[in-house]
Amino acid sequence: MNPVDLWIALARSFLIALLVTPIVRDVFRAYNVVDRPGKRKVHAYPIPRVGGIPIFAAYAATLLMLPFPERPGPAVGALFILPAATAIFLTGLVDDFFNLSPRVKLVGQIAASGLAWAYGIRLESLAGVAIPDWIGLPLSVMWLLFTTNALNLIDGLDGLCGGMGFFATMSFYAAAEVEDIPMLAVAALPLGGALLGFLFYNFNPATVFLGDSGALLIGFLLGCYSLVWVSHETTVASSLVPFLAMAVPLLDVLLSIARRSIKGQPIFQADRGHTHHRLLNRGLSVRQSALVLYGFAFIGSCFAVLLGYRPILGGYHLAVVTGFCLACWIGIKQLRYAEFEVAGTLLFKGVFRRTVASNLRLREMGTALEQARDDADWWDVLTRFGREEGWTRVIWTDADTVRDEEFSGAEPEWSLTVRLDDAGLVQIDGSSKQDRNPVDLSALAATLRRTIGEKRPGVAVGK
Repeated sequence: MNPVDLWIALARSFLIALLVTPIVRDVFRAYNVVDRPGKRKVHAYPIPRVGGIPIFAAYAATLLMLPFPERPGPAVGALFILPAATAIFLTGLVDDFFNLSPRVKLVGQIAASGLAWAYGIRLESLAGVAIPDWIGLPLSVMWLLFTTNALNLIDGLDGLCGGMGFFATMSFYAAAEVEDIPMLAVAALPLGGALLGFLFYNFNPATVFLGDSGALLIGFLLGCYSLVWVSHETTVASSLVPFLAMAVPLLDVLLSIARRSIKGQPIFQADRGHTHHRLLNRGLSVRQSALVLYGFAFIGSCFAVLLGYRPILGGYHLAVVTGFCLACWIGIKQLRYAEFEVAGTLLFKGVFRRTVASNLRLREMGTALEQARDDADWWDVLTRFGREEGWTRVIWTDADTVRDEEFSGAEPEWSLTVRLDDAGLVQIDGSSKQDRNPVDLSALAATLRRTIGEKRPGVAVGK
């Protein structure tokens, strides 16, 4: 396609979004169709969340108005995205008005992904290796679901999702130009224009939000661009371009999954631990947080274009990927996630090894207590274990006897008292300076109750 026609398309989509957005905003504001402030929201007054309407209108109208000098040509190929884009847009729009259940939304997203597959937007090869349809179909659907929801999840600040979409879209366009993939260039550039026009009203302080109709549409289209790109590339390195182009939203999703897995909470449970929330918690304003993430998105876009520009990059793909990973690591470190700091301490500073050793020793003690035949054997196991673990003192009190063993003169820093029903009480004192390994006190108490408490009948203490 003529480059002039392509840039005219960019300007057209920009102007349509710029003119239509305030009209749609004011109409829905007049009818009180707005997003109201809430616990997990940062805006202070009701704002319409219908930004997907002007973005979709600008994108679809621009593609439909493109000249078609060839049949088939890149413009015709780009039109194949529209049916699936329409399906995902309508899914989001219905959700904006009627709050669909997650299951119904997922069905709509899968249907849109299947429609994209039917129109040829699919994973046909990876790094030059052909992929059969029975593998390519589920992979294509899963990838589209991943990108669609990644952009939706990051839509938590004024202008954030739209800005991420703009940088990713322009990096796809630039990579498509240097690698000569005209269909991708034609499909991507109008979305960049539509997002830029919309951001005039969506950047802080926003007067209109994307809503699910906009966020789902952006993520879905970026996922489609990724499939088109990967199916044209023949190297593993160049196939990584989509990950770099969408670095911020994809990393945010992966970090959320990792954080929630570490804490043992459901991975789909909402929280205030996303990257933009972390920046707000560090004292940045909404605008500053968005600009910081814009900066990281721009860096990712630059790395994506470099990775896709093989004539200049030559054999330095590894250096680009390494530089990108280093930039990601620095950025994640600055967010100061407590979950990762704790996990790092466990894994790399010996805490995990010491915890495993302590649990193994506790299991050994439990086995020895189960094999004990009388009070003397039980007491011998307790004192031996306490001496080896570095406890300061153990006291076992029942109705007839008080057994007391002090292992060191250190001042105790913690104390555990376990009631063993009819077997009396066991008190254990310890010091963090003396303990050989960290001990799980609840597991220790359960072990004592399961062995001594249940197997040794006697007279209850304190009756």
